Amino acid sequence: MTLERGETLLVTVGIPAFLLVFFSLVHVLPIGTKHPVDFLAPGILGLAVMSTAMVSLGIATGFERSYGVLKRLGSTPLGRRRLLLAKIASVLVVEVLQIVVLGAISLGLGWRPHAAAGLAVIAELLATFGFAGIGLAMAGALRAEINLALSNATYLILLLIGGIVFPLDKLGGFAAFARLLPTAALSDALHPTLGQGVAPGAEAWIVLAAWAIVAPIVAALSFSWE
Repeated sequence: MTLERGETLLVTVGIPAFLLVFFSLVHVLPIGTKHPVDFLAPGILGLAVMSTAMVSLGIATGFERSYGVLKRLGSTPLGRRRLLLAKIASVLVVEVLQIVVLGAISLGLGWRPHAAAGLAVIAELLATFGFAGIGLAMAGALRAEINLALSNATYLILLLIGGIVFPLDKLGGFAAFARLLPTAALSDALHPTLGQGVAPGAEAWIVLAAWAIVAPIVAALSFSWE
């Protein structure tokens, strides 16, 4: 079903790949590294998680809800919690494909990671649950059209202040607030693990874990079938 939705592929693969290639070749960002891809690659991998787990999942679920698809599922033994967990599991499958594609592009652009792969995977898993919880909470509580607009607006805001294309220390007064958001926490986790091969600070783990726990709980409690 995902492969048949062209707009989904655009958000989950096309946009992150375009941003990675464009900003790696056109030096317009205040990144402060000799090779922009060294900064961009970890951030774009984080952006891919947000694109899939929050935007794509949330919008698709919102329209399934408006079309009555979820109402029919609600009459089965599947249940609300198992439905949400199944949707998050499907996101993880897509993310594997994203990592392969974006990783290959990054390596082609000259990225040479010094990876602490296990820590990076844990960070991506925590972020997936956090972003999916946000997307499903909006999808389960809002009209499909409102959910569509809010998901895209949230995506743009988190893209700009999440440490993906701009280093957090360049955000001035927004930096402290940004570090409480899942995008910045994921960026803070991926840059050390993939850039230097070292563990990130405790703050990034705390923020990621909090979003991974709280957001899915909020989604499960507020989700309605129609």
